Amino acid sequence: MAHEVSPESYKDLVLFLATAGIVAPLFKRLRINPILGYLLAGVILGPFGLGRFIPVAPWLNHVTVDKPDEIAQLAEFGVVFLLFMIGLELSWERLRLMRKLVFGLGAIQVVGGSLALGAAAMLLGQAPMAALAIGAALTLSSTAIAVPVLAERRRLHSEAGRATFSVLLFQDLAVAPILITLEILGRGHGGFQPRDLISLVPAGIGLGVIVLVGRLALRPMMRSVAKAKSEEMFMAACLLVIIGAGLVSALSGLSMALGAFVAGVLLAETEYRREVEVKIEPFKGLLLSLFFVSLGIRLDLSLLVAHPALILGAAAGLLVVKAAVVFGAGLAMGLDRRAAIEAGLILAAGGEFAFVLLDNAVGAGVVPAAIGHAVLVSATLTMFLIPALAALGGRVGRRAPVAQPSEAPPRSAPVQHVGDEPAGQVLIVGYGRVGRLVSDMLGRHDLPWLAVERDARLVEQGRREGGRIYYGDASRLELLERCGLATAKAVIVTMDSPDSAEAVVAATRAARPDVSIVARARDARHAARLYELGATDAVPETIEASLQLSEAALVDIGVPMGLVIASIHERRDEYRKALNRPDALGGRRRRLRDASL
Repeated sequence: MAHEVSPESYKDLVLFLATAGIVAPLFKRLRINPILGYLLAGVILGPFGLGRFIPVAPWLNHVTVDKPDEIAQLAEFGVVFLLFMIGLELSWERLRLMRKLVFGLGAIQVVGGSLALGAAAMLLGQAPMAALAIGAALTLSSTAIAVPVLAERRRLHSEAGRATFSVLLFQDLAVAPILITLEILGRGHGGFQPRDLISLVPAGIGLGVIVLVGRLALRPMMRSVAKAKSEEMFMAACLLVIIGAGLVSALSGLSMALGAFVAGVLLAETEYRREVEVKIEPFKGLLLSLFFVSLGIRLDLSLLVAHPALILGAAAGLLVVKAAVVFGAGLAMGLDRRAAIEAGLILAAGGEFAFVLLDNAVGAGVVPAAIGHAVLVSATLTMFLIPALAALGGRVGRRAPVAQPSEAPPRSAPVQHVGDEPAGQVLIVGYGRVGRLVSDMLGRHDLPWLAVERDARLVEQGRREGGRIYYGDASRLELLERCGLATAKAVIVTMDSPDSAEAVVAATRAARPDVSIVARARDARHAARLYELGATDAVPETIEASLQLSEAALVDIGVPMGLVIASIHERRDEYRKALNRPDALGGRRRRLRDASL
């Protein structure tokens, strides 16, 4: 018997999907960060928005969310996936290159901001532990809004952009210790007690289990799934790692987000890192959108109406204190004055993790619920100002020095973080017999390279030999971008599948009109097709084999080596010009029928 469908059961889900389908395209067209749209949509659709007018207009019940607690429970996975992607983006090399700003400027900002904002909270009458929790939550800025805004304004490679990203990275690292501290405060009912150390034993065991299992079983499991060459199985394995690590962490008394973060760090050093990023990005994006909608739903703007001076004063104080702390810390770390001002303005607003930390603090009894809600309203109001603050900071910092490419954070990723692949490397697509020879020649000339290969066995073999190889399907532009396509010096396509090679060449040329693309072709007709798709050079296997045979025969017959080499180069140029003519492919095929035999 078919189950009866109740439209009311799916109303909240339909409202969210409609919001995602309308808000994101609309705000992108208006060049406004969609996250602000999700927050605003949550405010409108929530019980404190249109929901207040249901007694007057009952029909509004059909366009408002009536089960915010259920949405909030699902939306928590947005933070879980976000922290997993943050962990996945970390690497020791990246931290080493930016260690001065990350662990210097970032640490000063987090510690100094927490103390300054905590002191302000104490002056307003809060207990020391509550004030410290509020200060720690408010000192964190919005990675999800600030990085895309900087990327859109082309300021990521500026001195201020580099400093801003470094501080955001340290803040991401600081979330886990702050969460653990709040767990301790909750167990001690607002203070530290000796038994708290004993109560943390299950948490330590849980983290130990995640790390041990991750070290021993994570790579073999991913390798086994990759060898099956099933997109669905690989995606299921990724979700299992995230949710499984999160559940182990939750069962040990910590948050799911912390377990997912550790799992991301463990996967970051494996060859499956880039493919996992591509697979998880849609889930992270959708769930994070739901998370921001949920934040807006819980935002009680009646507090702003009831206490406008308090809420607006707290928001203004937050902006002034954080901007001053970043400005002072920037000058102490040697930043240019204009860059320090710009970084201070961008980092002045509150961030998404303030909601996570304050929710934990309120749940642990460290911060009173009424105070926590008022602080969240103030922090959210400042998040709406980030684009304007970034624009103002850009005007101030326009003359600030630009960071060197080797020190600047590379292009932003879908998780809202920037990658760590070096600029100017050569990207090799396919690491089979031909790809290995190409990488060897590049190494002989001291040229940095990175390879992408779909065969897990070839990836494993190349990794054992010390090569920088990632598992994944390079025909997808998202994977190429995460492997450093934005700054690559050249792309060499060595795949033996004509369709796959054509897809890579087309995607690469669409994304990088200026990059050099050298592609392996099956024959002359395939080479002509690759030239049409934008290849700089296409090398047909049949023609190259014929030329090499001719070279060997002529030398053996006794023709001087110099003349042979010159004639071979001349003939190769003739083939290249013929294949690269701008007329129709059909015409090429007819003229080159003999050459393809």
